[in-house]
Amino acid sequence: MQTNPAYTSLVAVGDSFTEGMSDLLPDGSYRGWADLLATRMAARSPGFRYANLAVRGKLIGQIVDEQVDVAAAMGADVITLVGGLNDTLRPKCDMARVRDLLTQAVERLAPHCEQLVLMRSPGRQGPVLERFRPRMEALFAVIDDLAGRHGAVVVDLYGAQSLADPRMWDVDRLHLTAEGHRRVAEAVWQSLGHEPEDPEWHAPIPATPPPGWVTRRTADVRFARQHLLPWIGRRLTGRSSGDGLPAKRPDLLPYEDPAR
Repeated sequence: MQTNPAYTSLVAVGDSFTEGMSDLLPDGSYRGWADLLATRMAARSPGFRYANLAVRGKLIGQIVDEQVDVAAAMGADVITLVGGLNDTLRPKCDMARVRDLLTQAVERLAPHCEQLVLMRSPGRQGPVLERFRPRMEALFAVIDDLAGRHGAVVVDLYGAQSLADPRMWDVDRLHLTAEGHRRVAEAVWQSLGHEPEDPEWHAPIPATPPPGWVTRRTADVRFARQHLLPWIGRRLTGRSSGDGLPAKRPDLLPYEDPAR
């Protein structure tokens, strides 16, 4: 891969991780790693264009049906694809189907961009996700294989100790904080051949005194009431948090950082 490449366009495909939850801007919208990456890339390339087709809650089949062909038709220099993790968190998950759909997505996208970027998603420490970890790792094995066959870059967030730290995750325990998204943007930036701005993005963050028992239990109760139970309810009824929502940034247009 070339060093310090001058890419002129980026299309991001995926779910809530790529939409940017839970990196909130003052106006209530989400920023996230893809916007941060676009900001850096735009600073190097006048007229840089960016589209973000991601919608929270999407399964890999929905990503393939609703986003992949749209992204391929845009012909961007860089396309990022992150999907399938929502499937692994479902009680009934057909991993063979997930593999086949992810393969379809990569085969459609790879010929239509200069560089396809895939990711091994970060894995938070804690008991809730432990039962799903074998599925996650099976998904990552598929991603590694597809990248090798189609010349894609794999950004290994799963192996980053910093992103496994609970302090990098929002109160819903499913989405990264602003600092977590910043580190993901740095990881992708480096994977695209750019000089590091934060060479230690993956390193463990300094220890802090753990919260007391009462604080932890209060947080657990709040998490269960505000996030876990509604999440379970959506799973049982076949609903999604992204039902009816449009793509974050549906058109490949010149980009300006909304936070400025």
